[in-house]
Amino acid sequence: MRRQTTRVSSFLDEFRAACEPSTIQMNLEYTDAPATRPEPSAGDTMPCPYCGHLLPKDAQSCDRCDWTRAATTETAEGKASDAVAVMFSIIPGLGHIYKGHILAGFLWMAGAIPVGIFVFLAAIASAGWGLGLFFFYLGAVMLHAYAVDDRVAPPKEDEGEEY
Repeated sequence: MRRQTTRVSSFLDEFRAACEPSTIQMNLEYTDAPATRPEPSAGDTMPCPYCGHLLPKDAQSCDRCDWTRAATTETAEGKASDAVAVMFSIIPGLGHIYKGHILAGFLWMAGAIPVGIFVFLAAIASAGWGLGLFFFYLGAVMLHAYAVDDRVAPPKEDEGEEY
């Protein structure tokens, strides 16, 4: 009588080398019993709009990032674009006016006059090299317009179409 032996195929690691059988541990559990606590269904959770962490459906904030429910209720029409404000700031102060800071915009515009006079005098004294000073002022205006918070008025409630 011939005894048939089956050879257990060896497991390979990432370098295609055989693993020791003692290092391989397989824990399998087969059961038809229900879970001890009910798993939340897809209808009970929602992903965080900022980081994607699963939150309860009625969550007001995320514990992993700075998302709050009030932050997502703003509409796109109520926010001014930072990039557009920087582009408008080629004329100093116009980006601030675009973002709703009218007084600050006019102050940046008025401040461009004495800065322009100083740059003109510096350009005369330095054979034109002083003209580069105006770009520092322009960069400061653009950086401030980018960083300042919006004051754009929120849009009115949409009544829908009226016939």
